[in-house]
This record gives sequence, C-alpha cells and structure tokens, in this order.
Amino acid sequence: MSDCIFCKIIEGQIPSAKVYEDDHVIAFKDIAPEAPTHLLIVPRKHIPSIVDISEEDSNMILPRIFAAIGHLAKEFNLEQEGFRIVNNCGKNGGQTVDHLHFHLLGGRQLQWPPG
Repeated sequence: MSDCIFCKIIEGQIPSAKVYEDDHVIAFKDIAPEAPTHLLIVPRKHIPSIVDISEEDSNMILPRIFAAIGHLAKEFNLEQEGFRIVNNCGKNGGQTVDHLHFHLLGGRQLQWPPG
C-alpha cells in the first residue's frame, strides 16, 4: 500500500530502529514508547487488521510473528519479569495504522486495565 507508513518502513522509505527481520516479519522500536521496551512486530505482507487474515496467512505469517516475539522477549531480557503483547483492531480498539501489527511491551510493571 503506497500510503501505509509500515509498508514504507518495510520498504526502507522511512527510517526505523529495526531490531529484527526475516522473510516474513520485521520488528522495530516504537517512536512513542509506552514502556522501556516497546517494539512493533509487523508482517511484511500488507494485511489491514487481524480480521483480514486469510487461512494461508494464519498458517504462515502468524506463527512467524509469534516466533519473532518470543525471540525478541529473550533478546531484550523480558522473559523473567514478564511482558505484554497487544494487537489493537479497528478504531474503537485503538488501531491507528491499518497494517496488522503487535506491540511488545516490557521493562516495567504494566497496569490493568490498560485504558
């Protein structure tokens, strides 16, 4: 998508602080972090939201995303104290970029409910 900020980051048109990438997934630091560790994990394929995931995507992309999250949790030393994975879906769910993505938050005590 030509107007998608995450697609532009994936294509290298917009700089980012990348922390992980493979053939299907890219992860980078959030520019407005809500925790000491706040990463965005994004599929390279443009999928607007979780409700738009095809069966093929659910079998291929979602396992890669969650494998990346596990890798990053270990790399950023979050596995001992805990962390949160967030996926916002739709306007009322807080989704501000229409490209499927997951937030990995950690490094401090996270509150519940989130807001």
